[in-house]
Amino acid sequence: MPQSYKVAILGATGAVGTELLELLAARQFPLADLKLLASPRSAGKTLTFQGEELPVEAVSEDCFKDIDIVLASAGASTSKAWASKAVEAGAVVVDNSSAFRMDPQVPLVVPEVNPEAADQHQGIIANPNCTTILMSVAIWPLHRVQPIQRIVVATYQSASGAGARAMEEVKHQAQAILNGAEPQTEAFPYPLAFNLFPHNSKLTEQGYCEEEMKMLNETRKIFGTADLRITATCVRVPVLRAHSEAVNLEFSEPFSPQQAREILRSAPGVKLVEDWQANYFPMPIDATGEDDVLVGRIRQDLSHPCGLELWLCGDQIRKGAALNAVQIAELLIERNLLKKREVATV
Repeated sequence: MPQSYKVAILGATGAVGTELLELLAARQFPLADLKLLASPRSAGKTLTFQGEELPVEAVSEDCFKDIDIVLASAGASTSKAWASKAVEAGAVVVDNSSAFRMDPQVPLVVPEVNPEAADQHQGIIANPNCTTILMSVAIWPLHRVQPIQRIVVATYQSASGAGARAMEEVKHQAQAILNGAEPQTEAFPYPLAFNLFPHNSKLTEQGYCEEEMKMLNETRKIFGTADLRITATCVRVPVLRAHSEAVNLEFSEPFSPQQAREILRSAPGVKLVEDWQANYFPMPIDATGEDDVLVGRIRQDLSHPCGLELWLCGDQIRKGAALNAVQIAELLIERNLLKKREVATV
């Protein structure tokens, strides 16, 4: 009989947590038991999973007993507080926060790119930042054929990156503006409806924000190329869900758009979307709810003989967070990377 596994979702009531529930069901993850964990203020709520109402428990010292995999998506401070306790209890933690991404002892994994990195885990595997995941899936197949020398990327990031509360805020702001009222801000520092602004994460001394530095540092770690030249500009845009990115790639030799299309057409996790006659290319509205990263408008960079331009859109909550985490959990099973102990069977 096939094995099944006990899974806990930490941060189950958030936007990524509820997406994790949907994906575990849709992908028929081999579950023996599912435990939903959140902060004390969410304790007592119930969430529906495969027609059953499951209770949400407050995270505590004892809640990781007999758990095999923890899918954590409750923020860096929560992960720092509880991940080690879950590992001590025998679980493997797949963490969606920024808490462990740049820890040299913690693998940073995108299954389509570096699945072998998971083999080195010591109890925690980090899920990269959403924009890093989406870009990595799209450009890694090209990098394997001809190593990328430099990346220049501009991101157009939806409200979903700041959570469910931010998405609701944008809706209320849009309604207020249409009604002639002043939009209120709480999740964001400025109104996002009918507006855009550079990503509001903390600025570093170099003038880059933290979101931009995540793309630089995480891409280098995932690709295993510490000297990869990369620069990023991250922008919040008035889109509810799904991020977009304009990516400029520089190679040491010319890389034809047609060759890039042929490679990406069969690349895992990628869907090529190009209709040049209709001027139709990936859009956030098309990427919403999709597992694949939509890639298109692949063209020669006219300013550089070895440059290539492409445009991509991907669902930040899905592939940019929850799906990548579930894929890592599947990778743990596939590569036999869970601790050996009595596991329930079905």
